Amino acid sequence: MIASLRGVVLSKDLETVVLECGGVGREIHVTASTAARLTVGGEAFLLVVPSYAMYGGGETLYGFLDASEKSLFAAFRDEIPGTGAKKALEYLDKAAKSLPDFRRAVIDRDEGLLCGVFGFTKKTATKLLEALKGKLEDVRLSGSPHIQKAAETVPPSGPWAQALNALSSLGYKPAEVRLALQSLAEEHGGKDLPAEQLVRQALKRLS
Repeated sequence: MIASLRGVVLSKDLETVVLECGGVGREIHVTASTAARLTVGGEAFLLVVPSYAMYGGGETLYGFLDASEKSLFAAFRDEIPGTGAKKALEYLDKAAKSLPDFRRAVIDRDEGLLCGVFGFTKKTATKLLEALKGKLEDVRLSGSPHIQKAAETVPPSGPWAQALNALSSLGYKPAEVRLALQSLAEEHGGKDLPAEQLVRQALKRLS
């Protein structure tokens, strides 16, 4: 079984890289954050997990830059019911924004952080918290938590305040709303956007 690959990056997109190893180009599925850290023409080393389709399907390779990503991928795939390798990579792509903060959110059962910052739906966040309960305490992840629990990056007035009030009036908890708006503020650099646009985008994170 292939455990790792080292070679030259022949091509890449947001979901896959082609790594030339010993004259053979191998397509490897990766997260967008991993792809962004690789350079076409440069050398790369990836830890690899193979996956095989049912009923005699071919082999699909999933690649990771370090053991932290690989361990979390395995936790998603093995611990969450109905989650295959492809879906596990999608979850990892969201968690890759900050693996230590994701781990903290799961251990603290902070559903608001999972939805507002990492972009999981409320249904998925609930499923993650139940399936990963007690599973990540011993998982070692590189780096330190840096995402604030309080949405201090959300401007206190203008359209941001209007969006906060509008979403709160719809029955969402203020803490959840602030985390959703924090994620938007980080994406847009805190610049003002129409309140209606903020509400629409925040609802996608809260639904």
